[in-house]
Amino acid sequence: MDRFARVVLGYHGCDADFADSVLSGATSVRDWRESRNRYDWLGHGIYFWEHAPERALEWAAAREKRGVIGAVIQLGVCLDFTDVRYTSALKGMHKGLKETYAAAGRELPSNKRGNRMLDCLVINELVRQTDAGFQTVRGPFLEGPSAFPKSGIRRQSHVQVAVIDRSCILGVFRPNIETREA
Repeated sequence: MDRFARVVLGYHGCDADFADSVLSGATSVRDWRESRNRYDWLGHGIYFWEHAPERALEWAAAREKRGVIGAVIQLGVCLDFTDVRYTSALKGMHKGLKETYAAAGRELPSNKRGNRMLDCLVINELVRQTDAGFQTVRGPFLEGPSAFPKSGIRRQSHVQVAVIDRSCILGVFRPNIETREA
């Protein structure tokens, strides 16, 4: 267990039918598939917005989905990018991957608008190559337009959690938010 292990509330934007299936118990947390999208940046896992149900709903609605699942998440051994010891590890992992790819005559994937394949690769390898037994990955993400002119605060900024070990999801619940029609 991480010395700062803590419990957070996370919110997962998804299809309404999937939300109903998980919340009713028809689909178990064990069977919840990890995300492997091109835009995933925290590696492979089940993605949640920490303490941000409205942001999860906003994300889902933008994709013509209307479901949100709330979850109680024990972060456990967390690769937490709000901690400098972990952000420092990223540089070394990137350097090693760059050398490995170059030796094989291959180019590293790159991050482009809507595509976070490089971030995902580096984080997946950091999780895989360390013996820490990371169960979750957590990081701040600045997103969206400025809150007001010349502001460094972004309107859609959030903390994202990717759950690797499903046993960290202690329970699920239906959040008390209004769903929007797609």
